[in-house]
Amino acid sequence: MSNVSGPVDPARLQDVLDGPWARVRYGHRAKLDARFLPVYGESGDEARERVTRLLTQLPTEFGMPSAYPPEYGGRSDVGGSIVATEMLAQVDLSLMVKAGVQWGLFGGAVLALGTRRHHDAHLRDIASGALLGCFAMTETGHGSDVQQLRTTCTYDPRTQTFDLHTPHEAARKDYIGNAARDGRMAVVFAQLITGGRRHGVHAWLVPIRNAQGDPPPGVTIGDAGPKGGLLGVDNGRLSFDHVRVPRDMLLDRYGQVTEDGTYSSPIESDSRRFFTMLGTLVRGRVSVGGAASAATKSALTIAVRYGDIRRQFGTPDADREVPLNDYLAHQRKLLPALATTYALHFAQAELVAALDEVHGGDGPLDEQRQRELESRAAGLKAAQTWHATRTIQMCREACGGAGYLAENRLPGLKADTDVFTTFEGDNTVLLQLVAKGLLTGYRDEFGSLDGWGRASFVAEQVRAMVLERTAARSLIERLVASVPGRDEEVAVTDRGWQLKIFEDREKHLLDGAVRRLRNGATVKKDQPFDIFNDVQDHVLKVAAAHVDRITLEAFVAGIENTADPAARALLSRVCDLYALSVIEADKGWFLEHGRFTPARSKAITAVVNGLLKELRPHLRTLVDAFAIPDSWLNCAVLREEAGRQETMAAHDAATS
Repeated sequence: MSNVSGPVDPARLQDVLDGPWARVRYGHRAKLDARFLPVYGESGDEARERVTRLLTQLPTEFGMPSAYPPEYGGRSDVGGSIVATEMLAQVDLSLMVKAGVQWGLFGGAVLALGTRRHHDAHLRDIASGALLGCFAMTETGHGSDVQQLRTTCTYDPRTQTFDLHTPHEAARKDYIGNAARDGRMAVVFAQLITGGRRHGVHAWLVPIRNAQGDPPPGVTIGDAGPKGGLLGVDNGRLSFDHVRVPRDMLLDRYGQVTEDGTYSSPIESDSRRFFTMLGTLVRGRVSVGGAASAATKSALTIAVRYGDIRRQFGTPDADREVPLNDYLAHQRKLLPALATTYALHFAQAELVAALDEVHGGDGPLDEQRQRELESRAAGLKAAQTWHATRTIQMCREACGGAGYLAENRLPGLKADTDVFTTFEGDNTVLLQLVAKGLLTGYRDEFGSLDGWGRASFVAEQVRAMVLERTAARSLIERLVASVPGRDEEVAVTDRGWQLKIFEDREKHLLDGAVRRLRNGATVKKDQPFDIFNDVQDHVLKVAAAHVDRITLEAFVAGIENTADPAARALLSRVCDLYALSVIEADKGWFLEHGRFTPARSKAITAVVNGLLKELRPHLRTLVDAFAIPDSWLNCAVLREEAGRQETMAAHDAATS
């Protein structure tokens, strides 16, 4: 790989990062002014009032409602709606979550699970914000284990209504966005019962407030109370005491109940139907991952710009203080995190394009592609949100005491994104979902998302792994095939070697997990929980290695599609840093399994340090390419420190 020669125009990098939905990004940068920024020091009530007021002022022509069909105020632009979420996350995360609940979760559920009569009755008002709603799935006692929800909805053919009931406190709907203050209707998930038989989890449209804002009889609403962040989102609690719901309020795309109580569905298996229903809502998970990455970009932009203008200590040979970004220790903090952020950006862009392709048409869903989409969305959401949590904290520390002040944005970014690691799926559970897909390809056989399966699991179902590539398939296979057989004959910056070692780690880990599962099935064949619980740490490692591999492949594909030579060269070096940082962080595994020698291990650290030195002059370029407007950063110290530096420079010039 050749070194980067000379400066790189951030605009050329921006063109690459903005991608096919550049119009959506440009529109938000132009339209979202200071009105939409967070207000530091607000009370919870003030934040809620402000965010609710701003919700209906958001641009709709390229906003989240753009996913809806044109007849309901959208553009059938699923990918554009995800990108709109990312842009809002850089402005105000409370506003983004509030909008996501309204248009992504609530409206998305009506669109995906309802039929034409539901769409005609409600989608226009949902898109315009005239009807504010909630997505009432999670229960106090059942979060990730959605298939075992305890809320019931029992059909009575005499009245042709459903009886919606919360049987006990643990079945209360909890953490529900829009419930505490603003929601007028909720999509409520419950067990459908008719004729004395359960048919699994379905969803109903249920009014939770009347025109005066009061709950109807049988509906109890509570406030979830103060939270660690997202002050502008009114999370609440919902309970139902034998609430009558008309039959036509069942969102019945995947399950219908006739007047006499007869149940039918185009999907015979309760379990398969359940996962199909949840799969149609995958957009929320993709949005949360993208929003986390967007917030990470804001934090890194603040930290890098601060590190350029903040100086500490002098050099022995000159009477000058050194910018923070010139210190290796500081580069070690910022640059690997920045490289990972770039890698995840390309992985997210690839995922959004796939989601738009699978969900953007009018035809039936391709079940195999939908499964792949769900698995990739789960794994990337976990990677992106954990990366956000680590990186925003690192950026806070990199800015010292200034990073702890609310006026410098970082505390708000940290607090508001913290819940993302468990929002839209707990990350550990999501990685298990990824691992199940890699291990069997038969996820329906395993029941709840957070359990390791039913007694019906047969160890022989574990199949050999077939690597599935979605990005630049032929290029990657060619690069991997070109790597010499002897490890010491190839440089660690050889792209084929990097791809091959990521692939080899994933394969080895998966093969080991398969062996352990089969051995466990032989010894504990009547104890399926113990079989999987004994190898849980191993399969989580498999999933993480899989996400690393597909992320690197997406980065390689992004470079391949970059036309500008200078931008391409810079991205290539950033990709080297991403790949080698991942390898360096997992040196123990590679050394334990003989994947490289101690000498090569030391060489990797030396190459990483060399890359940091090479990329130091491009630090500002790499964050400027995110094209986050200065006003959106909403960071006082950048304005103040820049002013101080100008004053000091003028003073030095006058006295020299």
